[in-house]
Amino acid sequence: MSYRVVITVSNRPPNEITLNVIREAGFEVEYAKCLTENEVITAAKDADVLLVGTVPHTTRMVLEALPNLKMVGRSGVGVDSVDLDAATEFGICVTNTPGINTSEVADHAMAMLLSITRKIPEQNAALKNGAWSDRPDEVNRLQGQLRRIAGNTVGIFGLGNIGTAFATRVRGFGPEKIIAYDPYVPQTTADLFGVQLVDFDTLLAESDFITVHSPATVETNHIFNIDAFRKMKTSAVFINCARGPIVDEAGLQEALQTGEIAAAGIDVTEVEPLDAESPLLKIDNLTISPHVAGASEVSRVEGARRWGENAVNILTGKPLHGLANQEVLKRIAVLRSQGPSRWDGIPDPVTEAWS
Repeated sequence: MSYRVVITVSNRPPNEITLNVIREAGFEVEYAKCLTENEVITAAKDADVLLVGTVPHTTRMVLEALPNLKMVGRSGVGVDSVDLDAATEFGICVTNTPGINTSEVADHAMAMLLSITRKIPEQNAALKNGAWSDRPDEVNRLQGQLRRIAGNTVGIFGLGNIGTAFATRVRGFGPEKIIAYDPYVPQTTADLFGVQLVDFDTLLAESDFITVHSPATVETNHIFNIDAFRKMKTSAVFINCARGPIVDEAGLQEALQTGEIAAAGIDVTEVEPLDAESPLLKIDNLTISPHVAGASEVSRVEGARRWGENAVNILTGKPLHGLANQEVLKRIAVLRSQGPSRWDGIPDPVTEAWS
């Protein structure tokens, strides 16, 4: 039986590695650049597997309109753009490729923090404009703003794989202590990385530097708002290389412009790509990169391979690299027992090996 895989990433064509993995398995694969939900529905008509990016969102409307769909595969770790509840209800697996960019994101957050505390972009710009020789006061002013990490308190919001990788990195810079907020991690785990778990308000009040490494969920949506920023030190530096919706951008803008916090560095925004007229781009004490924290040649190649492998594995009953809605396995079993379903002809997966 022939199966159809459709890729609808909006910002760039899929990597040839992904396409080759699918083609070599004997499956049909097509790419359609989709900017809206309706375009996804049209492109993925009769598709068995849908490989998507962050936009457009894979909503209930999209999932309900694709009766043959067995899997939605996200590249990367996040699955916040997919309606997990609807996917589970319809018996559709939602997959990702966890672990491919842990090092890259932790490195990027560390680089953001160092770049801000050491004023590297500002000094680079000043020197290239002749300030060192012609305007030494400008260089001296920047020098007076340089900060150290040693002896300060570093806070981590979300102590998963990336959060712990960041803790490992920043520990080498000699902070007085590393604290973290994560209600799903026990202190015994945090102890392995030299981290003290605290409540959210303590994280805000005590941290000199805060970095975010949490998924975007209902619980974390806009958790960093103006009220949260007002609880932070006025000297605090805020870093977000996780997901845009975790931060209320209006609150961040106000906090930076009124001096509630000293500076921020973000790699993600609520709407991507960020509009060229966004007021965020006009804030001097905000450093922004275009959602590239997880990028490197290694993560690109490995991510592309695993993305394609998930499409192949779901159709051949093999273990997946990441299953975001584990409860869907029970739903699939029910659908199989009730008669004809979207899973007809698909081998039973090795469910105990799925993770």
